[in-house]
Amino acid sequence: MGQLQEIEPQLTHWGYQIIAVSADKPEKLRESMERHSLHYLLLSDSKMSGAQAFGLAYRVNEKMLKEFQQEGVNLEEASGEEHHILPVPAVFILGQDGRIKLEYINPDHKMRLDPKILVAVTEIYAREG
Repeated sequence: MGQLQEIEPQLTHWGYQIIAVSADKPEKLRESMERHSLHYLLLSDSKMSGAQAFGLAYRVNEKMLKEFQQEGVNLEEASGEEHHILPVPAVFILGQDGRIKLEYINPDHKMRLDPKILVAVTEIYAREG
């Protein structure tokens, strides 16, 4: 989330709006927004209905659940749900016509799109009009 906060001025300069969706419950998101002074729109999909509808959800297996717990991540506490479903990292850039111009989807939950690449791509699309 902090990486998005850092590049938000560049993206808004090019006419983009950031809308982020998290698996965390709304209360956790409010805490994050206050703690990190986030200005972009941050939505909760704690029930994972949106991620499932977009085909971006996966069920965490027992091995991964234990790894999360060892790292101090409690999925049930964060989402307020017991489904153990998470979204894969994904970024979509939409044009003014509502069509997807770029999508980045990575099944490795630890891999995120480099913010520098996101800025470069948005600049290219903004210049193209």
